[in-house]
Amino acid sequence: MPTREYSYRYGCSVEATLDVIGGRWKGVILFHLTSGTKRFNQLQRLVQGCTQRMLTLQLRELEKDGVVERTVYAQVPPKVEYSLTEFGRSLEPILLLMREWGDRYIQQLDDTQQSGEKLPE
Repeated sequence: MPTREYSYRYGCSVEATLDVIGGRWKGVILFHLTSGTKRFNQLQRLVQGCTQRMLTLQLRELEKDGVVERTVYAQVPPKVEYSLTEFGRSLEPILLLMREWGDRYIQQLDDTQQSGEKLPE
């Protein structure tokens, strides 16, 4: 397969994809948004272990990358909702495959632990 020249800052397409969905929280946030629009507090409950500050930063980056849309409603108290953009929806197959792979990996870890084998290093 011929190597492609990229005019942007990425060396390859995988690097660009990982820049958008990589890291500890972005994939998890995006996965939860595949089931529909969520408010900030809903996401905070779903993405356990992620601080409020980190969740805010990750959502801002995802919004900047064009995969998450932030909708602010002019009401008191303020209401803000997050959803996948049409472009963000194109990540769904990738996210679902990641979930499937993760399920298999967790099962492998469980099987290895139950059999008393050592985990691969």
